Amino acid sequence: MSQSPLRLIDTAMRPIEDMANLLAGFAIFMLMVLGCAQIFLRTVMNTPISGYIDLVELSMASMAFLGAAYCQRLGAHIRMEILVGRLKGRWLWGAEIVSTAVALFVIGVLIYYGWGHFQRSIELGDTTIDAEFPVWPSKLLVPIAFSIWFIRLSIQFVGSIRLFINPTLEPIGIAKIQDVEEVAKDEIKEAFGDAQNGSAS
Repeated sequence: MSQSPLRLIDTAMRPIEDMANLLAGFAIFMLMVLGCAQIFLRTVMNTPISGYIDLVELSMASMAFLGAAYCQRLGAHIRMEILVGRLKGRWLWGAEIVSTAVALFVIGVLIYYGWGHFQRSIELGDTTIDAEFPVWPSKLLVPIAFSIWFIRLSIQFVGSIRLFINPTLEPIGIAKIQDVEEVAKDEIKEAFGDAQNGSAS
């Protein structure tokens, strides 16, 4: 039985989002290592890392944006659900369509202007103030990360329209909408599930 195009796109995007999120996590880890090295070298050896502040600034884009699509897929972004959490059926999916359309517009605008900032950085030879590292790699990450996020939002948008038309269909490309109690139960299960299974065996 052939899969629907929406499911195929959703499945194809998952490893890309996972890799982007992994890179964001690696950037955070390396920044932590760099910070420890900076503290040690400055206090013990009196030889701070040259351009440390510049490296921190350049790493911000990867940490802030590369994991955005991954979080969108899991529904891990902060959501205002005082009203939406009470909706069911077509009302719920109609609200999801509207909110996702707004997000698509905002992210689309950010991609456009982010690409423009990257091009200007290349043309002007933009560098950091202290160590004069080139800025364009960091600025390029913004439209790349937002483009991955835009595709994930598009999948969610089409999936919401599909469920608005027929709420009985299987959700595809839609993050599981949970209330606070369900989120807490899932977090407890994730944190202590393995320990409980080990003790039971």
